[in-house]
Amino acid sequence: MQTVSKNNFENTSASVLMINADGIMLSVQGHDYFLSYNRIPWMQDAPIRSVLNVQMSGPESIEWPSLDVDLEIDSLRHPERYPLVIKRNQLDFVAEQ
Repeated sequence: MQTVSKNNFENTSASVLMINADGIMLSVQGHDYFLSYNRIPWMQDAPIRSVLNVQMSGPESIEWPSLDVDLEIDSLRHPERYPLVIKRNQLDFVAEQ
């Protein structure tokens, strides 16, 4: 699926080019990016229809609305700047009694 919109006289688009056992190939604003499931494990078991439903959510980000996932385009260009880190809230833990 491809979403195209006009923002400030500039075409912006996002689409899924390929899905395979290793990850997802995206085209975003005319550039192609491969997203490995090692980097985005939450997408590995997502329904294909939901993965194909990618769209621009602003000039510098994309989203998969049905999966509640969004990514900054800079994280596609420079994944080394965006390590996967889970930050836990202290309310996530229940003390044993």
